[in-house]
Amino acid sequence: MTRNLVLGLMLLAPLAAADNGVLRAGAARIEITPPEGAALPMSGYAARREGFKGIHDRLYVRAIVVDDGATQAALVAADLSAISDSLWDRLSARIAAETKIPRDQILLAATHTHAGPSLGKSTDDDASAKAAAYLAEVEHSFVEAVRQAQAKLQPARVGAGTGKANVNVNRRARTAKGGLWLGRDPDGPSDKTLAVVKLEALSGDPIAIFMNYGVHGTVLGPKNYQVSGDLPGAAARFVEQQFADKVVALWTSGAAGDQAPIYSRAETYDDVAVLGQILGEEAVRVARDLRMSDRARIRGLQKVVTCPGQKVPPGPRRINPQEYKFEDAGPVGIRLSLLMINHVAITGVSGEVLTMIAQRLKKESPFSHTIMVTNCNGSSGYLPDDASYRQISYEIVSARVKPGCAESAIVNGLLEMMDQY
Repeated sequence: MTRNLVLGLMLLAPLAAADNGVLRAGAARIEITPPEGAALPMSGYAARREGFKGIHDRLYVRAIVVDDGATQAALVAADLSAISDSLWDRLSARIAAETKIPRDQILLAATHTHAGPSLGKSTDDDASAKAAAYLAEVEHSFVEAVRQAQAKLQPARVGAGTGKANVNVNRRARTAKGGLWLGRDPDGPSDKTLAVVKLEALSGDPIAIFMNYGVHGTVLGPKNYQVSGDLPGAAARFVEQQFADKVVALWTSGAAGDQAPIYSRAETYDDVAVLGQILGEEAVRVARDLRMSDRARIRGLQKVVTCPGQKVPPGPRRINPQEYKFEDAGPVGIRLSLLMINHVAITGVSGEVLTMIAQRLKKESPFSHTIMVTNCNGSSGYLPDDASYRQISYEIVSARVKPGCAESAIVNGLLEMMDQY
């Protein structure tokens, strides 16, 4: 039998009783807003090293823990621009040690807001000390969020579905010099799908709503100096408010490497609220109509695939595609993660994946509910599909992997992991 036929028969057959346990779920939210006077450098744009000048809205780390009686898994998302490989290593080890949830069943994602503080080092000693103190608090909050979610485990039901929202647009726009650069291309590939997974108590009271959509957290532009969760934070906040803050709304970024919000680089927060409400309303609509089940089979797998590396010599980023020359660089590891909740396949990729890779994965996946979480369990940089390398753009210049590897490594790697379910 072919792989797809075998897995198709698995989808039709009921799970064995021994493998299909009673679902339990818990969720928690912990604030990680930096102190008002910390003035930490801001992440996401290169020119804001002098630090933020105020707090517009609060930042959070949100966690969901699920349990089928034999296996536990944790989904965690934080209002950060990225989770570095070293941060993933430290956090996953601490969470596994303190909660006994295996590392293969831990997904740690960044919402990819570009309006949050940087976790990196600074040339200023005082700023570096403040960043180190903030990073320590963030790490503690990750672990504590999982601990609290685990402590709240209760019998639950789960359901999954999708909606649509016209909030993103392909950003690889044509320029007068013949290349592509950051902008808007309404005719370029763009997936409008909003994936939703809901967890609720047997009473019907909500526990958590997991959301996934492919868009950059860049409604606010580089002139913004206020800390904010940007679009991801606004969407999560809207959903939580609709349920009177009785639900934890966990936002994750889909394949957004080439996807900008339709309102971008704004200098006011009105556009953030509008787009957050559009996504939030659609998430609530989908969540209210889901078919729910109190049975669960949970499995988690992870592996690292490697691609040959490339780099552009140091210097300013230019728009003219003829001006770029690429050099060989060291190999790049890409961490792939798979968390199966029944036949919902939540995949994770440690980088900024372009949309056509996720489109291909969903097309070839044997599971109708296949979700790609990016900026997950590490940071491998931009991960373009093979076709996108044919035209130089910001994403291609910034990519650390050579053409011809990332797309197949990600899609085939995740499909092979699904084969083991």
